[in-house]
Amino acid sequence: MPFDTDMPDLSLDAVSASAAPLTPKQKAAVVVRLLLSEGAVPALSSLPESKQTELAIQLARMAPVDQATVAAVAEEFANAIENIGLSFPAGLDGALGLLEGVISSSASNRLREMAPSAYRGDPWERVGAIESERLVKVLERESNEVAAVILSKLKVSKAAELLGLMPGERARRITYGVSLTGNVSPDVVFRIGVSLAEELEKRPARAFPDGPVMRVGAILNYAPGSVRDEILEGLEKDDAAFARDVRQAIFTFANIPERVSGRDIAKVQAKLDQADLITVVAGAEGADRKAVEYFLANISKRLAENIGQEATEKGTVKAQDTEAAMIRIVNVIRELEAEGEIFFVAGEE
Repeated sequence: MPFDTDMPDLSLDAVSASAAPLTPKQKAAVVVRLLLSEGAVPALSSLPESKQTELAIQLARMAPVDQATVAAVAEEFANAIENIGLSFPAGLDGALGLLEGVISSSASNRLREMAPSAYRGDPWERVGAIESERLVKVLERESNEVAAVILSKLKVSKAAELLGLMPGERARRITYGVSLTGNVSPDVVFRIGVSLAEELEKRPARAFPDGPVMRVGAILNYAPGSVRDEILEGLEKDDAAFARDVRQAIFTFANIPERVSGRDIAKVQAKLDQADLITVVAGAEGADRKAVEYFLANISKRLAENIGQEATEKGTVKAQDTEAAMIRIVNVIRELEAEGEIFFVAGEE
């Protein structure tokens, strides 16, 4: 770029454009003044404080600049911007922000460990986004003074929630410590935030994004009913609590009445292949039969009668065909739930 904000020194006397050419430092001041006069607010807060200070002092030292010089500086600045094909984030932390969700979690964690100690952005925003159960464990091992600083930087609702998770005496001491934080320097508060954010972000990479309950539940969703029942019975003998959690994570065709609201059935029906519904009506038995009746009771009476008639005409259906049709219907329901089109009803424990 033809000019920048890294201005040589501040000993230069204020000059007008007619007296001498503008230095890069002065050109930067002209551009900032021009942007402000047009109502634009340049992102100066992202610059180091030393550069912000230099720029402010240079603005104060500037003499009037004639219109021709302003136009020339503006054109030079515009040409420099147009010649930039791509801009890239500053530092490794900025690159991580750009690649969020693109690279693997293990690669991201390794890069964060390599990131320089100069922390970009507000660390307290990241700390405030951490779940309370993790934050309270940090507070428990910190001194009352540091814990008080942490609480002071969080939203009031978050701080109150954290206090409620701590023993009463400890919560009282930390609360009293908040009254003593008035003289803590901004630099100390920032360093505490950086240290805390970096610690909380260093979570070990997980090979599986979901927990074991969700993984087993997802697998059993696609297993034939007889296989699913046999596995669940075995799990109950080995670990009853785990088996109970897996049952709650499973969503099969038989779970439709208890998990899908009647008012959402019409939305589901509109997305289905009607041939699958006819197959299920013709072949469902036991608990699945109750789900069929629930489904038909929550669509239009005429449509339900037509599907019932076609199912009767279809006659006997193979068990594997019925099972496959049920799985496809369940997949449609899961897709609608994931897209926010419908919401599962909370299951009773």
